[in-house]
Amino acid sequence: MNLLVVGASGFLGAEVCRQAVAAGHRVAGTYHRSAVAVPGVAPHRLDVTDRAAVRELLTRVRPDAVVATPYRYDDWAVTADGAAHIAVAAAEVDARLVHLSSDALHAGRPAPYADEAVPTPLHAYGAAKAAAETAVRAVDPGAALVRTSLIVGEGSKQIQLCREALAGRATLFTDELRCPVHVADLAGAVLELVPGDYAGLLNVAGPDAVSRAELGLLVARHDGVDTGGLRTTTIAAAGLRRPGEVVLDSTRAAGLLRTRLRGITELYG
Repeated sequence: MNLLVVGASGFLGAEVCRQAVAAGHRVAGTYHRSAVAVPGVAPHRLDVTDRAAVRELLTRVRPDAVVATPYRYDDWAVTADGAAHIAVAAAEVDARLVHLSSDALHAGRPAPYADEAVPTPLHAYGAAKAAAETAVRAVDPGAALVRTSLIVGEGSKQIQLCREALAGRATLFTDELRCPVHVADLAGAVLELVPGDYAGLLNVAGPDAVSRAELGLLVARHDGVDTGGLRTTTIAAAGLRRPGEVVLDSTRAAGLLRTRLRGITELYG
């Protein structure tokens, strides 16, 4: 299979590339600032906000499938417009598309979110991810859209944030719940979806819902670090407006995929 990974220099994109190369696929990967560092991957510099450049690259590479992970937290053009450009170009070359979305498009509530739950974004990044989904589904109804949560593993920004909090240099929320997933599990799940015909939304996250503060404690236990310096607070006390309890129900993915989505307590307990 000829696979193109958009965002191959990112944490998830690089792991998708590693696993795809190991499986014997021909892999091309895009980057914008940091070069692709995965052996066996053909690198291509790409600005996803440049619609013509996206079309030119896909026309030249002619991938059988595209795994799209475009995002920049504070940049609508990358997160939303970039996703639309990729979807259009992939459709034009008849490539299978697996698009990565996020639980950031939910506002938070006590009940878990099903796969097809309607987005209720509280902030600009969540709105951009919701807009990206809308564009992808409009352009390619056959695309798979993976909603995921905090991505963990060595090198993860989420784990680094926990270590910063344990050192007293950051603060973790006790009332911000998520369902962390290991980068290797998520990448494996994504690659399973590539050759299939699953269409639409699919939650792919870990089975354990924990607060960011609880995640910090798990990281401390895993690292053998004292928890005395852990800094925590609540969203309200910090005066912020951000999603609180966002729990993705990944029951469908667990039944559909061979890849086992391990819980954070198994990974770091």
